[in-house]
Amino acid sequence: MREVVDFNYDWRFYKGDIDIPRPYEKGPTYTQSKTERKLIGPAAYHYFDEPDAFYPGCEHRSIGWKKVDLPHDFIIDQENKEQENNAHGYFTYCNAWYRTHFTLPEEYSDKRITLIFEGVASAATVYLNGCLMAHNFSAYNTFEVDISDNVYFDKENILAVYVSTDEFEGWWYQGGGIYRNVTLNISDPVAIDLWGVYAPYKKLDDNTWQIDFETTVLNTSYEDAVVMANSQLVDKEGNVVASTSGKGEVSPRDKSTLKYSAKVKSPLLWSPDTPNLYTVVTKLYINGEEIDNNTTRIGFRTVEITAEGLFINGEKTIIKGMCGHQDFGLMGLVTPRNIAFYKMKLLKEMGANGYRTSHYQYSADYMDAFDELGFLVMDEARWFESTKEGIEQLEGLIKRDRNRPSVIFWSTGNEEPYHVTDVGRRIHKALAHHIRKLDNTRLITAAVDRTPDTCTIYDDCDIVGINYNLNIYDKVHETYPEKPLFASECGAATTTRDWHYPTNTNARNRDEDVDVNSWFLCHETTWRHLMERPYVIGGYIWDGFEHRGEAIWPAVCSRSGAVDVFLQKKGGFYQFKSFWTKEPMVHIVPHWNFNGMEGTEIQVTVYTNCQQLELFLNGKRLGVQAVPKFGRGSWQVPFESGCLEVKGYIDGCVVATHSRTTTGKAVGLKLTPLNDFEINGRDVALFLCEAVDELGNTVPDAAPFVEFTTGVPAVIVGTGSDNIDHTPVTLPYRKMYMGKILVGIRPAEGQASVELYATADGLQGAHIKINK
Repeated sequence: MREVVDFNYDWRFYKGDIDIPRPYEKGPTYTQSKTERKLIGPAAYHYFDEPDAFYPGCEHRSIGWKKVDLPHDFIIDQENKEQENNAHGYFTYCNAWYRTHFTLPEEYSDKRITLIFEGVASAATVYLNGCLMAHNFSAYNTFEVDISDNVYFDKENILAVYVSTDEFEGWWYQGGGIYRNVTLNISDPVAIDLWGVYAPYKKLDDNTWQIDFETTVLNTSYEDAVVMANSQLVDKEGNVVASTSGKGEVSPRDKSTLKYSAKVKSPLLWSPDTPNLYTVVTKLYINGEEIDNNTTRIGFRTVEITAEGLFINGEKTIIKGMCGHQDFGLMGLVTPRNIAFYKMKLLKEMGANGYRTSHYQYSADYMDAFDELGFLVMDEARWFESTKEGIEQLEGLIKRDRNRPSVIFWSTGNEEPYHVTDVGRRIHKALAHHIRKLDNTRLITAAVDRTPDTCTIYDDCDIVGINYNLNIYDKVHETYPEKPLFASECGAATTTRDWHYPTNTNARNRDEDVDVNSWFLCHETTWRHLMERPYVIGGYIWDGFEHRGEAIWPAVCSRSGAVDVFLQKKGGFYQFKSFWTKEPMVHIVPHWNFNGMEGTEIQVTVYTNCQQLELFLNGKRLGVQAVPKFGRGSWQVPFESGCLEVKGYIDGCVVATHSRTTTGKAVGLKLTPLNDFEINGRDVALFLCEAVDELGNTVPDAAPFVEFTTGVPAVIVGTGSDNIDHTPVTLPYRKMYMGKILVGIRPAEGQASVELYATADGLQGAHIKINK
């Protein structure tokens, strides 16, 4: 039976390259030209890697090594430097080594043993006991390494991974390290292949669906194997609602795919509003004995796209989507599972129902969040290449995600200059053909920005995706009238959270929706443009969260985003909520703390989905405004302290209100828990630190310097507030920007409670304790 071992703990890490002299004589050259090709250096079996150790003759080799757990990003703990690449976040990039020691019992000697690396940034070279096992050249694809033939059972094994960041893969923060999970997988020689259970389905009639299972079985033994696979469909209550089996023979050192079908009566359907999931449990047998098992999840839904629009389960649906990058402000590329879910819940609260995995394969945790929360996903490949390596990476993406109900589009690439050339046409056609061989149940597209009206790949796209270029939508539609069109990327407006002063040269942009240039048009213009065209099925806005990189100094991140890099809502969050949600809402931007500016006109914006707005200052009416669909209210209000209030009307009735009140000076701190977390050694608990006045009101423009501490064995993984702060994000202290600091704590597994303390000179401190 299969065992899956968490391989994230007790690694040794060295940041930087280690000089490995080239041999000058035949002896060491000859002996290192064999299977165990590394006899010296950090890939070698006998290399000394014990941190902070002293043994005669080895003391110099322990210098620089330290113990770490995975996932791990070794770039993020730096101070940003203006001379470094702005696209990559103003960090200094380097290479590194990881090593771990492990033992396996003799009873595993007849097993298949593999390592699965979900993501290593950017290029990885894997060695076991000095033997070269694998190269991987992308930060984003999952790869499996079979170590069965090289592992020791009579002594310790040494796994070494060299991580190189010399080559970059994008114009965003690249990070560095083994930043996603690693598992050790032990199975019989005959086993279900990686992502080996495929469960496509079709609707036969109003009540009946048919699942056509394809289970790929791998045989690494030297004998034929006759196998039977049984797949059960299990609902959320644990009831088996369908069961079926298939048999077949697998030749030695080969693979075979078993095909079999089952009918399902009236399953609960998956949609963005009702993301119902079922679990497929597949067991593999030889001579009646179970030898392996696998679980995957599916959701029943129909997706139809015609010239009339997108229909999910027969219901017309507009994609209200966000693009985004995978990084997490406090930890770089490392995004714990509960943080991925928290981020997507924020977007769901905003009204989003779609997400584009720009521009690469996301982690399984993010993909689980899309399935469970109900997102329509455009799943994108990193490299627009039909080379052997490009096809292998694409195949891994498709096989991993082809059961996920959230995935409705496969994207072969983003903003490629080749999209308007014959070379691009040939590459896309080859990629599309390979995708359809692996999964013919989803639509294929790409994100095209280079004069889409001259694009050469659209003939082989099922649906037309356009980045920006709003002025040529109609022209493209005239060329492809039978193909629906969507915005694969749009609306990259630039704002700074709670900055309510004029845009300046210090990377501060007023928190207001305005055009950046003729390419990056504001959200209001963009969304109205899309919704005025019946042939457009929606779009993916750039982007959901500010992400590191693509920055202009002194900012460390892109300033597009409805939510800032430290997961605080910007004005755009409420604007999209007004576009995409039905419950009546109004929201005032900005705060109302402008003491010392009495009489100065303040730009007041109100985002709403109501028909009319009425604004009041200290009870005085400031006027009524009718608000067009996807519009907003706007006033110039001379500042006076007090209460600014807005009322929203539908059909003449007040249906929503919001107010902003001038606060007193900060006298203390307040800590608020933000997210769900488990005490498992992996989850990160998020807390919001705010300053409060003597009445307990949050002071929105407070800026104290705050220090944080927590009790061992928990650790503070990071603090963040201002996107122009260059203090390393991993440090437990921070100057507050506009009244908010995000704090992340990772409790140790089994810890009974989590505590956080916050202190600042001149303010009353704060303490919070959460018992688990």
